[in-house]
Amino acid sequence: MTIGAGCCGPLPVLQAAVVPIFFEVPSRYVSVSAHSFCSILPVLPFFFHYFPTVSLNLQFFMHDFSQTHNCYFFLGLASCEINISLHTAGSLTPHSRQSLHTITINYKDSRWVGAWWLGFLITGVVMLLAGIPFWFLPKSLPKQGESEAEKNSNAQEGEQDTFIPDNNKQSFKPAEVSMRALAKDFLPSLKELFSNSIYILLICTSFVQINGFIGMITFKPKFMEQIYGQSASRAIFLIGIMNLPAVALGIITGGFVMKRFKINVLGAAKMAIVSSVCAFCSLLVQYFLQCDNSQVAGLTVSYQGTPQVSYQQNTLISQCNSGCSCSLKHWDPICASNDMTYASPCLSGCQTSTGFGKDMVFHNCTCIGESPLTYANMSAVLGQCPRKADCDFMFKIYMAVTVVGAFVSACGATPSYIILLRSIKPELKSLALGIQTLTVRTLGGIPPPIYFGALIDRTCLKWGSKRCGGQGACRIYDSVAFRNTFLGLIYGLYTLSYLLWGVLYNRLSHRQKKLDLKNQLNQDGTAVATNGSENAPSAIVKCSENPDQETTI
Repeated sequence: MTIGAGCCGPLPVLQAAVVPIFFEVPSRYVSVSAHSFCSILPVLPFFFHYFPTVSLNLQFFMHDFSQTHNCYFFLGLASCEINISLHTAGSLTPHSRQSLHTITINYKDSRWVGAWWLGFLITGVVMLLAGIPFWFLPKSLPKQGESEAEKNSNAQEGEQDTFIPDNNKQSFKPAEVSMRALAKDFLPSLKELFSNSIYILLICTSFVQINGFIGMITFKPKFMEQIYGQSASRAIFLIGIMNLPAVALGIITGGFVMKRFKINVLGAAKMAIVSSVCAFCSLLVQYFLQCDNSQVAGLTVSYQGTPQVSYQQNTLISQCNSGCSCSLKHWDPICASNDMTYASPCLSGCQTSTGFGKDMVFHNCTCIGESPLTYANMSAVLGQCPRKADCDFMFKIYMAVTVVGAFVSACGATPSYIILLRSIKPELKSLALGIQTLTVRTLGGIPPPIYFGALIDRTCLKWGSKRCGGQGACRIYDSVAFRNTFLGLIYGLYTLSYLLWGVLYNRLSHRQKKLDLKNQLNQDGTAVATNGSENAPSAIVKCSENPDQETTI
């Protein structure tokens, strides 16, 4: 089919696979930073559900009603359930299957939009079903390990209190607490809580680490897409089936180790620090697992095939397409027979095309002949050229390293919770967990996608354009600058968290030494009192045996 008269005639604009959805969240139409801000809005109601659930569940049902050595394992199971429920639905969300025969791109294209809404729908239904068992919980739970005799005696006492009134017995029914009394007690409790230096250090450490973790997990699919040439759907799917099981196993393993060896608070801090440092080492290894930039004429290489990264759009124009009046805004990549990608058929100098839809082939592309690279013919097909074979091998090593790092990092999740629960007074647990969850999930979960995305956007080489005008989403990044920005931010945040961990461990060591000294003094005082009580009766007996003898006690 002849496309137009002369060189690079009016080629048809390739149609993107846009499903008929009016509110679009994925970063196919907007910049990464704007996408990150928009993605926060749908999950805000989740925060209102998450905060009270976590604080009440971890304290009352896990910590207060279970034995100390079993509490660690139960906390690991609870954290494992929370992490799996938050990520599984999104990783298994299928793609939209609408009108696949009429579009010219596939799911590997950067313009592809999947059925993003299914993740929210599945997660909402699962959370609704998970809340049903809470209606059947009793008003109070027995302490784990309580003997049957104690349970029976408590039950008998309850029956006697019901059927045999005792006027001399005082009633211990809790008085109703008004909202005014709660408000009056809130500020003193808050002041006492924030005067705990260990608690403040725990919040700061968690805040910094969560910043790095949220930024990493948010843009990890984009990182895999731009560095290793994976599609967005495959990247998310691999995270779901490989990293999430490793995280779940790591959390359970950390809880089991805490239970098996009965580790104290100081040991929990050591375990959390060691697991975090080992995970950081796996992040350092990822920096060297890199692939070269995708060869795109005018952006990452010149039209002659020389490596040349350019952020300017005028480099897309060359002598072979200068008379074609090509638009620099369009992004309809084609792969030529010389394994070089061109931004559009017009910019590659193609004159004719055959086929329809995804099977369209472009012929007589003059810019292919300008390249010194070996080529079979002057034709090109739709889509970007695949990466080199060694990049697939590098990606496999990268996934193996991330799985190991996820497992090791998750081993320190349960010890971190134990440090928090053991470092505050029992009456302040609910308030402490609520504030900690609120601070970490809001300040640690909302800003990172925004400033990570803003900095990553600076590495964009080619911006798309919206149908109604304006800047759209980034189509291709400078992979080297992307890697440096993405991993550099993570390295900086984790390094700062390790400095805070050092200060926190120092404070925990001082507190543990004071507690050991206090316990030793109490034991010495108890021994002295015991010796005194043992000597007193002997002296009295001796005095009673000799009443005429004067005795000093």
